Amino acid sequence: MIFFVWMISSCNNSSNVDKSDPLVSGRGFIEASLRGDYITAQKYLLPDSTNMQYFQGLKDFNIKMDPETRRGYSDANIIIDSSISKSDSVDVIYYTNSYKNKPSKIRMVKKNNQWLVDFKYTFVDN
Repeated sequence: MIFFVWMISSCNNSSNVDKSDPLVSGRGFIEASLRGDYITAQKYLLPDSTNMQYFQGLKDFNIKMDPETRRGYSDANIIIDSSISKSDSVDVIYYTNSYKNKPSKIRMVKKNNQWLVDFKYTFVDN
């Protein structure tokens, strides 16, 4: 019985993600996205309709990738090029991954003391 309770609490704890720091949260989102773990990636996402549309587009695009490309992304390492604090509640992380080595960015916003990915920022020219 104790083992069963421990297993349930372990599973519940593993579903939590760390959103206390912009770099930790941003890295968590990027890693989960590269692995195709969209359930975890979505936990880092700022919940608004535009972000959800872009996120759904990412999922749809990645599902259509050939298995070799998906594996390449899944095995990739994240390289943080820089992180720029725009204010006390906005950071922008510039990064690449070792598979495609294409510069990318994500905007992190602090809301309710949690750092979340404002995904739509990735797709606008800033």
